[in-house]
Amino acid sequence: MSEQAASARVAFLGLGVMGYPMAGHLARAGHQVSVYNRTAAKAQAWAAEHGGRAAATPREAAQDADFVFACVGNDDDLRSVVLGADGALAGMRGGAVFVDHTTASAEVARELYAAARATGKQFIDAPVSGGQAGAVNGVLTVMCGGDEEPFEAMKPVALAYSRAVTRVGEAGAGQLAKMVNQVCIAGLLQGLSEAIAFGQRAGLDMKQVLDVISKGAAQSWQMENRGHTMADDKFDFGFAVDWMRKDLGLVLEEARRNGARLPVTALVDQFYADVQAQGGGRWDTSSLITRLK
Repeated sequence: MSEQAASARVAFLGLGVMGYPMAGHLARAGHQVSVYNRTAAKAQAWAAEHGGRAAATPREAAQDADFVFACVGNDDDLRSVVLGADGALAGMRGGAVFVDHTTASAEVARELYAAARATGKQFIDAPVSGGQAGAVNGVLTVMCGGDEEPFEAMKPVALAYSRAVTRVGEAGAGQLAKMVNQVCIAGLLQGLSEAIAFGQRAGLDMKQVLDVISKGAAQSWQMENRGHTMADDKFDFGFAVDWMRKDLGLVLEEARRNGARLPVTALVDQFYADVQAQGGGRWDTSSLITRLK
């Protein structure tokens, strides 16, 4: 069992490429885990592998749970597992904490925070960074918004699949922090794409050049983990272009609301649309370079 937390009763809703391994880490940490997935066969397969319980509805999964975690697709998917007669809130006991790992809007985070509080429950928006590899290896970074007391309660449990779990503000702040994260990544990947394409046109051995410059001020996680594969035209490493476009759509919508100027982000979003148009929706985000070749 994990040293960070005593055994808890937890539910996990959404067993996609992120949720499946995250729920697995919770089970290996010694927690009692119930799972729900829209495709029931996946929940049954997870339960067979990890020894947990597959539930037919979010409400059933959430019954008697101390913490309910979710990682689904978008705002509407999130509402569908939280609200309504079969939603998690209907099954959660008073004081239980819903922790949302979906990358969603700050608006829906605030909406569901209010809905939870109105029924005597707690809600934390907690989007993650680190991609599929981070989920599999249990080293995600989690950015949280919500009240301090439920955050402190859920943090040791979430450390089963995370290396850092940080509260950055009130309800919605976690989603806003994830938007900042995606803005940084979008601009950085476009710059790295242009640099590699430029170097290749100039006849340089770009793997050697990347090894050299990664020791200096140009160094980044993307350069060290994706630079060589970008040079080799390999783009099957997790976080897909389709998902990035969803995230950047949230960013640009929030920017229209708060007046932030994001000219580079808006441009890179359109570059990702070009990658989708050439059939690369499921390629990872480093595939921006394909537009330049």
